[in-house]
Amino acid sequence: MYKIKVNSSHSFDISEETMKTLDTIETSANYYHILQDNTSIKAAVISSDFNKKLYSIKVNNNVYDVDIHDNLDQQIEILGFEIGASKQVNDIKAPMPGLILEISVTEGDEVKENDALLILEAMKMENVINSPRDGVIKSIGVKQGETVDKNSLLIEFEA
Repeated sequence: MYKIKVNSSHSFDISEETMKTLDTIETSANYYHILQDNTSIKAAVISSDFNKKLYSIKVNNNVYDVDIHDNLDQQIEILGFEIGASKQVNDIKAPMPGLILEISVTEGDEVKENDALLILEAMKMENVINSPRDGVIKSIGVKQGETVDKNSLLIEFEA
């Protein structure tokens, strides 16, 4: 599932199936012909920033700024690990339901960005949850061996 935001005001979801059935032909570099409901649409990618997944698309002489997030991008955003995030991350929540296999920190510990905090087993995979920033652990909301639901508070940082 892709989450698409257009001009920072309109947001919608597009499934992989819809993407596969889109009738699109690249007519030349960055220029496309799209057939939608028997209507011909001409589109061009004017600019792109692949790392930030930001694109300027010209469709029928109108320019749209498009921000595309796939499933991984959405999970990263939920965890608060966006690249260049301007907000201060003060807590970490479970990105998915799972079992806490190991907790590597205790309350009061000083951690650095990317230090391993805990291991969450989900779908038979071990997911290491790393620190999104330098900080001090204020509280740990789970215990080793505990089952957690998605969005359960795992760790809280001192502000």
